[in-house]
Amino acid sequence: MTFKAYLVEDSPVIRENLVGFLQDVADAEVVASASTEDEAVTWLGQHRDGWDLTIVDLFLKRGNGLGVIHACRNRAPHQKVVVLSNYATADMRQRSEQLGADAFFDKSAELDQLVAYCETVRSSLD
Repeated sequence: MTFKAYLVEDSPVIRENLVGFLQDVADAEVVASASTEDEAVTWLGQHRDGWDLTIVDLFLKRGNGLGVIHACRNRAPHQKVVVLSNYATADMRQRSEQLGADAFFDKSAELDQLVAYCETVRSSLD
């Protein structure tokens, strides 16, 4: 079963690669994306039931991913929020978790773990 993914990533190249990766490897339908905190928060507010997984980068064109994570705090139980960032410090992992992120993945070293996580999201929707 395909799940609906929402991307919050400011780099057009990374965003494009993630869309292809998620569609091909994780069997996801990428429903939309944003490059700023405000865009992401607005979209999420207008599409409360329009996603199953939101993938958030911490550093955005304007604002940051922590604000996006916080905006997802009242999501449905099946909806998951994960951070995908090159800034994978212990402090950022902890801060993301405190704000409600379900998982944190390092862009450069943990893509396999992201794929495995996507599999659990997809399985939980069956």
